[in-house]
Amino acid sequence: MRSPTARLSALALTIIAAPAAVVAVLGYLSLRQWQTSAELLFREQARDVAVMAAQKVDMMLRHADEAFLDRLQAQLTAGAADAPALDRLVAEAPLVRRLYLVGRDGRLRYPGAWRDAADAATFEPVVRALPPAAWERGGKRPTVAGTSACLAMLRTARGEPVLVAYSRDVETLRRDVLAASLAGLESPTIVAVLDAAGRPVYSRVPLDRAERVLAVGLGEALPDWQVAVYAPPGTAPREVVRRQMMMFTGAFAVLLAILAIGIVLCWRLMRRETEMAQLKSDFVANVSHDLKTPLSVIRMFGETLELGRVPDEERRREYYRVITRESERLSRLIDNVLDFSRIEGGRQRYEWVPTAVEPLVRDTLDAFTYPLEQQGFKIEVSVAPDLPDVPMDADAIGQALSNLIDNAVKYSGAERSIVLDARREGDRLALSVTDHGIGIPAAEHARIFEKFYRVGQSETQSRRGSGVGLALVRHIVEAHGGAVTVQSAPGQGSRFTLWLPLGASIEGPHGSEGRHGAEGRHGSAGASRAGQGGLGGPFEAPHSD
Repeated sequence: MRSPTARLSALALTIIAAPAAVVAVLGYLSLRQWQTSAELLFREQARDVAVMAAQKVDMMLRHADEAFLDRLQAQLTAGAADAPALDRLVAEAPLVRRLYLVGRDGRLRYPGAWRDAADAATFEPVVRALPPAAWERGGKRPTVAGTSACLAMLRTARGEPVLVAYSRDVETLRRDVLAASLAGLESPTIVAVLDAAGRPVYSRVPLDRAERVLAVGLGEALPDWQVAVYAPPGTAPREVVRRQMMMFTGAFAVLLAILAIGIVLCWRLMRRETEMAQLKSDFVANVSHDLKTPLSVIRMFGETLELGRVPDEERRREYYRVITRESERLSRLIDNVLDFSRIEGGRQRYEWVPTAVEPLVRDTLDAFTYPLEQQGFKIEVSVAPDLPDVPMDADAIGQALSNLIDNAVKYSGAERSIVLDARREGDRLALSVTDHGIGIPAAEHARIFEKFYRVGQSETQSRRGSGVGLALVRHIVEAHGGAVTVQSAPGQGSRFTLWLPLGASIEGPHGSEGRHGAEGRHGSAGASRAGQGGLGGPFEAPHSD
């Protein structure tokens, strides 16, 4: 069954993903519709440009043809249509490449023969195919017989019909007609003229990688030729839409990535907040349980003494000792919770005074005499004889040491043995607590000092505590300019070491105004609170409190 957090995360993902998918689909459909509309508009504009260009070319070509035919008609009317005169006329008309005059009988009047086989193949079939009625027409009505060959029916001075057949010079046509009419055409597209074979005859710019849009006929002057419109590379609507699609897809992907990151961060925050809420709830429950245990013992022994059911003096003294120890245990539980609250609020203060190490260790351990004897622990204490007085807040260090001893008792294994040793390591004091308990996995060493954290082992879940013990230990030691380390492995016990600088200034990092007076900083008084022992932690690994 899924947890509420998982269901809430799935719901949040659906709420965000569904509108995102709808936006993506609508955006895609909108771009496709825009592409269709843009292509239609683009083709209409391109057709307008092509038609206008074809009209300009046709008009200029007609004007040039009419001018040439007018001059030729004038010479025929004047009777000056001899070969030299006609040669000069062709030389003065660069658009005309070859000129032929054919009589009604089908014989060439100018020149005497076809200049080459290509001209003969072009004009002879057309001349033979002319209907008789065509010879009766007058005027200047050119008939296109091919891509660059034209026919016109003129009359001599005596009124005899003469068929004028001429071919255009393509290079002159490109330079004087096409370039002149299309060079000034303003359009974002490329306008080109194609011959009957579809080969480009003229274009303002090269057609490399340009996309053909459409083509229209050039007109009656060149019916087999076309004016084609090309879109420069990257300007076709399809290319523009493709770029828009890529931009939209990229932006949408970035948006989805941001949403995904936001969802993950929110989910992690929600999960962390949920876990912290659960840990705090468990913290309250376990502290309540830990407070209830000594109170129950005190009440039981107190009622027994009050009812006079212990006649033996020795047993009464033992009951008094139990009540005293349980009250001390209750006090240290309350002190740990209060200290943790002050640390969380940034109000914890320490007072440093030179303190003898051995009395501090002995007095701290004395607070555990009764539970250690009851549970059959073997205690070994080793304090180096050459240790100087160390500047510290003795109550705070004693409290940290008490928490480590309390964890060693709580998470002990079959071998009930605890070793305390104090030694000098260079310019630091090392206070170590070693047990032979259940141990801690190496992967958890860094996390056991976090508040409320607990290793997920069955051996630790059954042991109650406040879950703030090792967090207090680390804060206290770091406030003294030191550090706390752990050496442990599952099934091999643990060794916690407090490292304190020997030359620390009396004026500590948290100020000299402390929660303790200057008295009792040595000997037994130095452990006034340390003697109250440690506090267990249900949310931490073994030795986590």
